[in-house]
Amino acid sequence: MEQILTPEGTLIADSPLGVDDVRRLYRSMVAARLFDRKSVALQMQGRLATYAPFEGQEAAQVGSAAAMRSDDWMVATYRDAAAMWMQGYPWESLFLWRSGDERGGRPPDDVPVLPPSITVGAHMLHAVGLSWAAKLQGRDTASVTYFGDGATSEGDFHEAMNFASVYSTGTVFVCQNNGYAISMPTDRQTSSDTIAQKADAYGMPGVLVDGNDLLAMYDATSVALARARAGDGPTLIEALTYRIGPHTTNDDPGRYRQRREEDEWRLKDPIERVRRYLEAMGVWDPAWQAEIENVESEVIESAVGQAEAVESQDLEMMFGGMFETPTQNLIAQRELMRPHLEGE
Repeated sequence: MEQILTPEGTLIADSPLGVDDVRRLYRSMVAARLFDRKSVALQMQGRLATYAPFEGQEAAQVGSAAAMRSDDWMVATYRDAAAMWMQGYPWESLFLWRSGDERGGRPPDDVPVLPPSITVGAHMLHAVGLSWAAKLQGRDTASVTYFGDGATSEGDFHEAMNFASVYSTGTVFVCQNNGYAISMPTDRQTSSDTIAQKADAYGMPGVLVDGNDLLAMYDATSVALARARAGDGPTLIEALTYRIGPHTTNDDPGRYRQRREEDEWRLKDPIERVRRYLEAMGVWDPAWQAEIENVESEVIESAVGQAEAVESQDLEMMFGGMFETPTQNLIAQRELMRPHLEGE
């Protein structure tokens, strides 16, 4: 397993990033965790729909996304808000989407990020298609797609991996193996020792990385993206990580895993290990921590306000953009919804 920064915050290999860049990405991880915890709180207040927390997976997302170029495509899931934000998807759009408003699923025109995917595994095919299109057009842009260990049991995983390898597309597959597909542990998902080794069957490199190591994730993704841009084809990265919280806010992880396991993984916290490293380098102190938490919290609160201030959709906005001539089912649904929107 590739590792550069230990849980104690000690370098065991050369860092691919300078200290200033590590400080910048540390701040991004802190902001991501604040967003995640705010989202959980909003869901508990009934202001967001069911939410999938990603606490504990910040390094896997921030580290890999930081290696991307601004024109690279990202195709992610409902649990990848940190990665999407890193590539330019606004916090307010992510909040809006999680409130059930489809307008949050439309990124700004200059942001190469597809809306978050709910369907497990299917989005990987779109990532392959985007990188294949770039190859046909003679561009060196790549695509990065995120998915969990459970998605590797889907047929779409096989189809995406196989197509990407056969056509040598510039696709980077990032599997965030967080230990569980809802309640199903990884050792019940596959008999392979690792998910990374599945890459062998498709003729592409597979890399097992400490997914809680910001530097290792950045390094592995940088190497994979360099291969993609050189025309050498796809790479599978298995980021070994852990979701501290539930699968979603409708889940009770206490029914299928031990508290002891959670406590052991808290000792490998991705943010804490970077904090320890920065402190040892003399570039972290409590005052700076308080400052970034205050500033980033204000940014997130502002994003919540913007999302909640968006004008409510009327019937035409909801139903008028699907077909030129509405179907009978849509007409019936529209009329069923009318009293609720018009206050009857």
